[in-house]
Parts: sequence; structure tokens; C-alpha cells
Amino acid sequence: MARKLALALFVFLAALLYQQIQPPAPKICGSPGGPPVTGTRTKLKDGRHLAYLESGVPKEKAKYKIIYVHGFDSCRYDALPISPELAQELGIYLLSFDRPGYAESDPNPARTEKSIALDIEELADNLQLGPKFHLIGFSMGGEVMWSCLKHIPHRLYGVAVLGPVGNYWWPGLPSNVSREAWYQQLPRDQWAVWVSHHLPWLTYWWNTQSFFPGSSVIAYNPALLSEEDAMLMDKFGMRPYMAQIRQQGEHECLHKDMMVGFGKWDWSPMELQDPFAGGKGKVHLWHGTEDLIVPVTLSRYISERLPWVVYHELPKSGHLFPIADGMADAIVKSLLLGDDQ
Repeated sequence: MARKLALALFVFLAALLYQQIQPPAPKICGSPGGPPVTGTRTKLKDGRHLAYLESGVPKEKAKYKIIYVHGFDSCRYDALPISPELAQELGIYLLSFDRPGYAESDPNPARTEKSIALDIEELADNLQLGPKFHLIGFSMGGEVMWSCLKHIPHRLYGVAVLGPVGNYWWPGLPSNVSREAWYQQLPRDQWAVWVSHHLPWLTYWWNTQSFFPGSSVIAYNPALLSEEDAMLMDKFGMRPYMAQIRQQGEHECLHKDMMVGFGKWDWSPMELQDPFAGGKGKVHLWHGTEDLIVPVTLSRYISERLPWVVYHELPKSGHLFPIADGMADAIVKSLLLGDDQ
């Protein structure tokens, strides 16, 4: 009798634990009980929708077409703030979109580091941007740039990688470099990232339970702000559309970002070949020395391993440098015109 009771208790506790670690179903935009669809969306071949935002000059008149990929806990409204004057002067069309699971784009149940690159390619085709375009990605969107250089290099004129998140387990990354970057994180972030890599099925629970702290990035911990970032938080932290970003559920946007970004990749950016060898295109990598959210260490190492990458390190900047006054225009001019302009 005691063994039966013990077994019953074990089954009950196991079922309770399983229920606790399972993320809730996403609240799909436009579905019954889900958030409304308020923006413009395009339908992909697999039936998912991507919400997007166009700015700059009309694409029919544009000399340059740029797709911008937003970062962690952001959306299409967080497009690089290129000045209207520069957009008109150079003829820039800018397309930003909600990555899967963010704001009004449908989640991708089969999301991988490759799938987002293919989503970008299909988005460009749906909007008839032509055979090639420029790309700019920031933070977690910066890491996506490496995937695009891997999987769709034939579609690119040039790429700007801004403060990219790095994966501490990328193949070929020396342990001393990975270790140096790893210990620049707060201990609670070391744990959160470790879980997303080694125990991805536990990521939701780890970042929503109340026994100990989860990701400080998700929690907007001010300890992560450099001096410059603290001054820029009025721009980034008080966005009027912030409620829309996580409206389909934190798991489908934030946690999936961590699971893919810090997950198990079978290749590394260090293996990439110059996609523009002999041509005019360039890959520009930008990072702030004082970045306390994404350590600069991995970007420095990648720039050393890939001599064809044009590296810009900003000695007084933190993670939010792309929204600092004048930086967006400087980044775009560098990408489109070269650093001599």
C-alpha cells in the first residue's frame, strides 16, 4: 500500500512539474481571443504572416533598399532612425518587420537560426525588392546577420552588423575568448544563457519563476546600462508601443530568441567566406566598447578572424549606440558610400 501511495505521489508531482515548465499557448494576432491585427502584413508560403513597416522614399524610386532586423524585446517600430533628410538625399527605402513571435508577426514553431534568413528572403520577394538588397541588424538581429551571410549571401549588396549577440558555444570559438566574454555577464545572466543552451525546454520556467532571478535583460536591470546607455534609455525604455512587443506571449519572442541565439549551431561565423570578394559590397561590424549587455569580446575576435569585415569599435558607447544622435546616419553612410565619405 505504501509503495502505491509513493508511486501515486511521484506521478502527481511529476505531472505538476511538467505543467509548471510548459509555456502557455501563444495568443496569435487575429485569432479568437488574440490581439488585433493593426499593421500591414504579408503571408509566407507556410501560412505565417510577417508584419512590416516601410519608410524613406517609395521603393519604386529608391536607389538603395535596406531591410532592418530589430533586436531583443523590440519590433518593427524600432527601425534604425535614419534621418528623413538622408533618406531623401541618398534615395533610401527602409523596410523593418516584426521577427516571428514579436508584436504582430506569427510565431514560427520550427524556428531555427536558418529560418529567419529564409523569412527575410521571402519577405523581400513578397514586397518585390529585387534580386539584392542591403541588410542592417541590431543586437539579436545582429546575430541574424551572420545567418543571412551564411544562407542567403547571393541576395545581399552589403551588411551592417550592430552590437551583435554572440553564441558562447559557436564551433571553433577558443575557450579563452568564450570564457572572457562569459564572465563579463552578470551571474544571473550566465545562468539564464546556460539554461537556454543546455536545457532549452526549461527556458520559460527559468525566466518566469520567482525562486531566483532570471534574465536581467528581460527584467531591464539598470546594472546593465553603460553611462551612455543610461542617457539613451529615455528613448528606448519609454516606447509607446512596448505593450505590443510581447503581446503574443514572452515565450514566443524573448525565450525563443534565447533558445535559438544561444542554442546549438552546427557552424560558426568564423567559417564564413567573404560574400563580396572582388565586388563593391562590404560587411561592417559595429560594437560599443562599454557594452554591458553584449560583451564586445566576441565581436573583436570575429573581426580578427575575418579580415574582410570592416570593424568599427566605439570607445565611449554601450549597447544602444544606434539610437544615439547622428549614429544611424553615420552607419548608413558607411554601409552605402564607404568610410571615406
